[in-house]
Amino acid sequence: MFLGAVLAGMLGSLTGLGGGVVIIPLLALGFGVDIKYAVGTALVTSVATSSGAAAAYIKKGITNVRIGMFLEVATTAGAVIGALVAVYLSASVIYIILGIVLIFSAAMTVRKKNTSINYAEGGDKLAKILKLNGSYPSLDGEQQAYTVRNVAGGFSLMALAGMLSGILGIGSGSLKVLAMDTAMKIPFKVSTTTSNFMVGVTAAASAVIYFQRGQIEPVLAMPVVVGVLMGAFFGSKILIAINVNLLRKIFSWVIAVLAIQMIYRGLMPFLTQGFPHINFPNI
Repeated sequence: MFLGAVLAGMLGSLTGLGGGVVIIPLLALGFGVDIKYAVGTALVTSVATSSGAAAAYIKKGITNVRIGMFLEVATTAGAVIGALVAVYLSASVIYIILGIVLIFSAAMTVRKKNTSINYAEGGDKLAKILKLNGSYPSLDGEQQAYTVRNVAGGFSLMALAGMLSGILGIGSGSLKVLAMDTAMKIPFKVSTTTSNFMVGVTAAASAVIYFQRGQIEPVLAMPVVVGVLMGAFFGSKILIAINVNLLRKIFSWVIAVLAIQMIYRGLMPFLTQGFPHINFPNI
């Protein structure tokens, strides 16, 4: 389990998706851990890895903390709602939802980035009022200015990302990056680093709910967190010497295969006993 967590941390660091997308299939499919305990462990892992990486990106001046804190209002609220809803979802439903999100994450990993956008023009009025526009250092050391667009649309997508994070425990970094990169037209480098900064706060909000329900097992979480942190450290060291584009393609295929397996496992009760239902509380 520890060695698997190290590998998950390396892959998450090199691809930008985080270790949660590997940790949950590793625990649920590989070690037979209950899916909700696997989600709780992944949330704790997300808090640890995000906290470590976010500090470095903030120090370099790439992360837009103001955007991150503003969007955290939506993601944190969504994460709490998602964690509360998850208790009424059967394991089969969670498997199916997670499989669909993993396929989406795999597609996001290899998608082509739009490099023809003029990020310095066309800002949103609300972005100016909230002072969300900013700049980041380029490779030559100069500051590249950018403006933020479609603030309301991005805020709504962040609420959805937060709900998925609370239910699935994977941080939903791919959806956060999609909201900032595609909807809000924020430069990709700023989107990924700001998403990394937000993941820890979002995961912490829903992790509290899982902890109160007793679905975070310290004996299970400790080796996984340590392994993912070590893997993320090794991944950052070999990032320069490895063909990341090739790695992203291989990683996306692996995630797609795991996603299909999780969807199949979630559909098994439907195939044998009928469609898994949601257990609503008695009123």
